[in-house]
Amino acid sequence: MNAIELLDIINSGETSKVQFKEKMPHPDSIAGEMIAMSNSMGGMILFGVKDKTGDIVGLTYEDIQQYSNSVSNIATDKIIPAIYITTEVVSIDSKGGKKILVVYVDEGINKPYKDKNGCVFVKQGPDKRRVTDNAEMLRLFQQGSHLLADEMEVYDTSIEDVNQELFRDYFTKEFQATIEEKGLVFEQALKVKKVLRNDKLTLAGVLFFGKEPQTIKPGFCIKAVSFFGNSLGGNDYRSKPEDLTGTIPGLFKKGMNFLESNLRYMQKGQKFNDIGILEISKTALVEILVNALIHRDYFKNAPIRIMIFDNRVEIISPGKLPNSLTVEEVMFGNPVIRNPQMVKFSFHTMPFSGIGTGLIRALKEQPNIKFNNDIDGEQFIVKIPRPEEKQ
Repeated sequence: MNAIELLDIINSGETSKVQFKEKMPHPDSIAGEMIAMSNSMGGMILFGVKDKTGDIVGLTYEDIQQYSNSVSNIATDKIIPAIYITTEVVSIDSKGGKKILVVYVDEGINKPYKDKNGCVFVKQGPDKRRVTDNAEMLRLFQQGSHLLADEMEVYDTSIEDVNQELFRDYFTKEFQATIEEKGLVFEQALKVKKVLRNDKLTLAGVLFFGKEPQTIKPGFCIKAVSFFGNSLGGNDYRSKPEDLTGTIPGLFKKGMNFLESNLRYMQKGQKFNDIGILEISKTALVEILVNALIHRDYFKNAPIRIMIFDNRVEIISPGKLPNSLTVEEVMFGNPVIRNPQMVKFSFHTMPFSGIGTGLIRALKEQPNIKFNNDIDGEQFIVKIPRPEEKQ
């Protein structure tokens, strides 16, 4: 990093990824900052810059040596598991009069990180916040690939909650043979496919093969509404808000029916009596809705939302992109599988390839799609402009 780049960062103030420290505070305080960054999106700590004001005071040679050793020891001895940092010294002016120690902290791959007392911190704006909520802790485990939401056992469920017909049809499609032809009894088949574990259904089992999934997990539905106008706060509806329920494949079908029923069909060179073409590419809608259902964060107890406005369609999935994945990366086919069991079930129940090219196909068919990885709101928002209606 050069001086101009560093000055631009300092002039922008403290953020979730940038912290100022005039001097070295107590080791526990720095450990907390590095833990919070490792559990969030990573960041940098600038020593030699006043907190809050951003005034540059610089460090002496002795300070730099001492602080470099201290942060290295803290990263190794006071954080569990240990993190790996890099450091850099940047001179602010050509004479080298003011030197800043930059400590880089990467987003961790073994979340959650904690201190010696077992305290876990995350970033919230420029500050750090201690994590006490169980659901948030589970999401950190998931981000660290230690825990998969779709394979977790669902309390108060049993084999009696399985729709036998749905599972038998699925099994036959996957193996080209019935359960009995494979030499299994029904319960054994459920276990080998990770639908049943310890006499309870897994979350993937409930959502793909449950008799009534939303009686067990009511938040995992689709909220669908079509508005007059373009405001989220509008009270006039073309189609009143409704909860779409059912298994994941059932939700996909109902979601597509809602979209196709509430969007226009346009004539694009067809014969007069032919059915028009949907105003937004159906292929794009299929890929985006499948992506929302399969790759959403199932540690967040919230529905997927489909909202149709006069000028756009929005499909909103709970949960930001996992493992520091960016919008640019998913647009070019770099997936991170958040729910591997659901991905496996989707191969034989939905129009899903699982090779990470769904959003590429959607963009090819509908290039004006906009993706927003809303990190603060922890949701992934897809916006598709609608063509203007001809008068």
